Amino acid sequence: MAQDRPALVTGGAGFIGANLANRLAAEGQDVIVYDSLARPGVELNLDWLRARHGARIRAVIADINDEATLRRAVAEAGVVFHFAAQVAVTTSMQAPLADFTTNLRGTFALLEAVRLRPEPVPVLFASTNKVYGDLADIALERVGEAYVPADAALRARGIPETRRLDFHTPYGCSKGAADQYVLDYARSFGIPTAVFRMSCIYGPRQRGTEDQGWVAHFLLRALARRPISLYGDGCQVRDVLFVEDAVAAYLAAWRRIGEVSGTAFNLGGGPANAVSLLQVIRVIEEILGRRIEVQHGAWRAGDQRYYVSDTGLARERLGLPEPKPWREGLRALADWMQQERVAAEAIS
Repeated sequence: MAQDRPALVTGGAGFIGANLANRLAAEGQDVIVYDSLARPGVELNLDWLRARHGARIRAVIADINDEATLRRAVAEAGVVFHFAAQVAVTTSMQAPLADFTTNLRGTFALLEAVRLRPEPVPVLFASTNKVYGDLADIALERVGEAYVPADAALRARGIPETRRLDFHTPYGCSKGAADQYVLDYARSFGIPTAVFRMSCIYGPRQRGTEDQGWVAHFLLRALARRPISLYGDGCQVRDVLFVEDAVAAYLAAWRRIGEVSGTAFNLGGGPANAVSLLQVIRVIEEILGRRIEVQHGAWRAGDQRYYVSDTGLARERLGLPEPKPWREGLRALADWMQQERVAAEAIS
């Protein structure tokens, strides 16, 4: 769906943003990568994009709250994919003002820049499953090394978008409030927007840390022969989604924005890709052919013992295919890390 105006990808040097920018440029779309380069390692993603696509990639190195620079970038764009964010719950607990400023004020500044254009352009926003809170009211059972809902229907389908919002932690509040602003700007000002409440996205270009990007972080630690820290018992379950499938969802929403504007979608691997932290570690052990040392710490604030997305709405309205099976995706990520020597670079 290439067009004359460039696509603006905020946080475009980050993991998902870089994968999306790569796909857009590969399809002939010019891309403005807007990023502060604050997260360690993302400059390598920007270098990779420039090497692959040359002049199709134009970088704007600036903070999302640099309103003058942001407005100039928005003025050029034909579509905005908004990934710029503070992404860790733990960081939000330590620095809630910085979390608020980036996630909520930055998103508001972006929406205002779009609203003040002569004609609005689509805005696709990366939200989070944390908008649903810690889900403590859902009765769970432990089956082997994984928590599952006692309710069979919930176990089969996952958490739907109709679940009530319940923001926990400063991160949940900042992203949740931004989520609601993005939806309301479609309602109040006619800006074509869509929101993706993402579960755990993983894949190449990801340099995960203990605080965010846990699938990649586990692999990085294992490849470097370092212990993995688990907070809680490790039986907490997430639905994991390979990054190429996430990129496909954002592009599908852009292509169908006239039909889906003002809609929030859950975006994750769904029940077929629901897996516990311990189960991921077991498969990493199979891939590497050796045991991994695991250390346990206390449960962290706001941690969901179970979260699996009901992805039926996104599959139906965006025409999404079945996602990559998680074991296959984990092997693909391990192959990329080993080829690129990412573990040595990230752990050193």
